[in-house]
Amino acid sequence: MAQIIDSEVFLAFSTYATIVILKMMFMSFLTAYFRFTRKAFANDEDVRTAKTPEEKKKMLRVNEDVERVRRCHLNDLENIIPFVIIGLLYTLTGPELSSAVLHFRLFVGSRFVHTVAYVLALPQPSRGLSWLVGMVVTLCMAYQVLTVTLRL
Repeated sequence: MAQIIDSEVFLAFSTYATIVILKMMFMSFLTAYFRFTRKAFANDEDVRTAKTPEEKKKMLRVNEDVERVRRCHLNDLENIIPFVIIGLLYTLTGPELSSAVLHFRLFVGSRFVHTVAYVLALPQPSRGLSWLVGMVVTLCMAYQVLTVTLRL
């Protein structure tokens, strides 16, 4: 186990997994930023500063910009968590460093492009293609894990 943790593939995976996890965590701050700048809150206790019931009602609303960031964050949760789990298993199969780094970089790049395309509402197929690249990378790593483990 110590040999695997000291391997260059594991170190590369740790770096890229940390990058996408931090990116996913950043989406919470981006959501908060949009909530405050758009004055669109979801909970009654979030609008205690409102002076009148009318002002409170105006602030308790759904805002498309906030919802767009929230959907992007949800998409991160749906894709980054499987990448981290499968990527960890993939590192245990002993892949070539160049192949592993290619997988990791493609995934990380696809998630950043996906976020930019989602938040800025870029025209399709930019968001769809970036999502697809990340999904294909994760599926390729999963295939490698299953190929290696089913031969045992």
